[in-house]
Amino acid sequence: MPDLAGKPKHPSLLMHAEMRAANFQSRLADWITAFAGSMSFAYLHIIWFVLWLKYEPFKDAFPYGLLTMIVSLEAIFLSTFVMISQNRADEKRQLLADHQWELIQIEERQNQQLLDLSTSILNLTKEVHVLMSELHRTTKQPG
Repeated sequence: MPDLAGKPKHPSLLMHAEMRAANFQSRLADWITAFAGSMSFAYLHIIWFVLWLKYEPFKDAFPYGLLTMIVSLEAIFLSTFVMISQNRADEKRQLLADHQWELIQIEERQNQQLLDLSTSILNLTKEVHVLMSELHRTTKQPG
């Protein structure tokens, strides 16, 4: 099943997707999760349950207890895949949070550099003002 979100654009998420694509177990888990979360999966189950309940040969050969057991086992495995999907989403959120933290640290350093430059410019401006004031005073004095 294709991922509806498409290929990620963020470099950290792109690297994460490439790492997951390189691992067979991750690819399998992603495929099962994508299929289990699709309408095809729902339609397949509707058809399966209708056939099971409608046709007598299934009822006699395979009683409702077997159907219950199959559905219960499926629920156990699907809940596991939901947790795997949640873990994957948490990994993505952590990657984005780490990247954002790095950007904030860079911005903090840049802001501090700008403040330092502004302070230097202000000090130089004050010195120029003092020097210009002295120059005006000395040029206005007779002599």
